[in-house]
Amino acid sequence: MNASLENLRGVSRLSTDAVIGVVDLVEALHRRLSPAQVLLGQAGEERTHGIAALVYKSIRGISRLSGGALDAALGAASGLLALIPDAATTRSPLQEAARAVLNGVLGDHLADSANPLAITMRLHVHAGNIPSSSRPSDDKLAVFVHGLSLNDLHWQAQDCDYGAALARDLGYTPLYLHYNSGLHISVNGREFADQLESLVQVRRTPLKELVLIGHSMGGLVIRSACEYGAQAHHSWRRQAGKAFFLGTPHHGAPLERSGAWIDALLGGNPLIAPFARLGKIRSAGITDLRHGNLVDADWQGRDRFARADTRVATPLPDGIVCHAVAATTGARAGSLADRLLGDGLVPLASALGRHADAQRALRFPSSRQWIGYRMNHIDLLGRVEVYERIRRWLEHS
Repeated sequence: MNASLENLRGVSRLSTDAVIGVVDLVEALHRRLSPAQVLLGQAGEERTHGIAALVYKSIRGISRLSGGALDAALGAASGLLALIPDAATTRSPLQEAARAVLNGVLGDHLADSANPLAITMRLHVHAGNIPSSSRPSDDKLAVFVHGLSLNDLHWQAQDCDYGAALARDLGYTPLYLHYNSGLHISVNGREFADQLESLVQVRRTPLKELVLIGHSMGGLVIRSACEYGAQAHHSWRRQAGKAFFLGTPHHGAPLERSGAWIDALLGGNPLIAPFARLGKIRSAGITDLRHGNLVDADWQGRDRFARADTRVATPLPDGIVCHAVAATTGARAGSLADRLLGDGLVPLASALGRHADAQRALRFPSSRQWIGYRMNHIDLLGRVEVYERIRRWLEHS
């Protein structure tokens, strides 16, 4: 199927959804600013009545009709072009980056509405990034899992390509997970566990080593996959020996918690409460980062925008040697930047699994913790110092 037309089709659907969303917001404001609301302080409905209601209903109907017609036309064109071989086999980093950001912010909506822009999980092999002089082993796999609003190509966008370096130095074959980071972490974790099991089952010989390396949200997806893999008695769980968590918000990220406070402040004022829905556009994946949700029980049957930490206490996966890599923009331990912001997105305590509640604390041994100074969150994707630490741990732990 022609990728450009499918992207256009996805954008057209999203545009229709956006128009309807704006109409809903304007109608809610109209209702909130009615005399009964402003003068009498009466709690009102989100919908208007009479002629105004008819106008808003008409706009929604026209938007859906025109959006549906355009979608049908683009769908037909895509179907015809799908019969024509596509010579282009390369992926555009710019387009992939834009799509990844969109999925990070609205990924659950894209998936629920069957929008063509929604990313489908798959494992990629980046053969072009492995040096020709390297001979990676087929029975030693290193699987890389990206973070929120990123994609598998971001592992090659920094100064040091960890996958290529591990192939060159230690003979690992690198694989890269690409997934919709706007979905719940537990949804991605379960599917990742299933994909790893499928990968292991189709092999003719057992794996010698399976190493998991996650950046940011990717580390939570790994922990979630380990949990679901253990519950399903997957064979890959017995073959996964080591895991590396790079800037993973094991206990959440302050920026998402700030978003929750903004929701509460907006929602508490009846005149501006309709704007609170703008904050609630953000995806399930983002709200999972507030405290670091891992399993379905952390969010099912709960208001995902609530501020309370209701997570199930999930320890580090049994049978896997786990390592935590954190970063701070500060120049030394104990600095203000170190304590408050860490790498700019994830505080050191969260990245190292520390928690005031002993049941929630993740006990990474001190020999399996490392802090990079004067580094930010994205630096952890491709710094030589980080790679050297991972390599030494693989060689000696």
